[in-house]
Amino acid sequence: MQAFQYGGPESPFQPRNVPIPEPGQGQALISVKAAGLCHTDAHYVDGHGIEMLPSLPITLGHEVAGTVVEIGSEPSPVQVGDRVVVALVAHPVEKATRATTIGLGYDGGYGEFAIAHYEHLVKIPDGVSFPQAAVATDSISTAYHAAVVTAGVTKSSTVAIIGVGGLGLNAVAISVLQGAKVYGIDINEDKYEDAKRLGAVACASTLGSFPDVAFDAVIDFVGLTPTISAAISSVKKGGTVVMVGLNGGNVEVSSMLLVTKSISLKGSFGAAKEELLEVLNLIASGKLTPKLTEIQFKDVPKGLEDIKKNKVEGRLFVRPSAE
Repeated sequence: MQAFQYGGPESPFQPRNVPIPEPGQGQALISVKAAGLCHTDAHYVDGHGIEMLPSLPITLGHEVAGTVVEIGSEPSPVQVGDRVVVALVAHPVEKATRATTIGLGYDGGYGEFAIAHYEHLVKIPDGVSFPQAAVATDSISTAYHAAVVTAGVTKSSTVAIIGVGGLGLNAVAISVLQGAKVYGIDINEDKYEDAKRLGAVACASTLGSFPDVAFDAVIDFVGLTPTISAAISSVKKGGTVVMVGLNGGNVEVSSMLLVTKSISLKGSFGAAKEELLEVLNLIASGKLTPKLTEIQFKDVPKGLEDIKKNKVEGRLFVRPSAE
């Protein structure tokens, strides 16, 4: 089968002919009907964070949905023919493990077939497409966890979302669904229309554009020193700043402001399996509709380049087993 593999700094990210994997005990073989493209994979392809990968080469792609084509062992929670999505189980954090995380701990979804562990499989509800389910695993569930669980957004909250691209745009939609008053922050004005369409009351390039707004929470999907500093400066006393964006470097924060304003600074990574189920149900009900763009499977490298260059609105996906 064809799969896009990363082999390290000296081995380019490219398609390779690899054997179809065989499911073992507690595993199922999935025909990959949709795989979402993520900024994390773009970082890996550039050589950033590759020390977290268990071995090379590895087939990347961790947003995966498809059809069960083979069962490795019985009893099984799924059957051949079931439409499934592969959950990225990051919570509870003390039980999370990369070893069983698709596309990060072992070969992922940028290939025609992929292995999935039973405990990560979730059946896709009626009314949810394969592409929607695939991006729900990370792009939407991560935003859901950051907004609802980590930031504690409710109908009484006033929230700022820094970076209204793929994840940030989903955080806008989810926060609005919670009943919050939401502001979008992004240097790219082209993204304002989508954020406002989803319910953001206003958008600007900096938090300083809203000096009179008392933010209960600021959620940063960029993760740079200037954005974190702005978040700490702008959030109200006793408020919460949530860091989600990973840009590969260290950030500096004002300990004076952090302490004297009694700010809670939290990191937020991934989501729980139960939160993925909640997201899928929101999509099935029509309350949440992710913005998706399909590209051809052969264009995965270009898609990751476009993500790095901030040329993508919403989320890109491919259909590996359909081509």
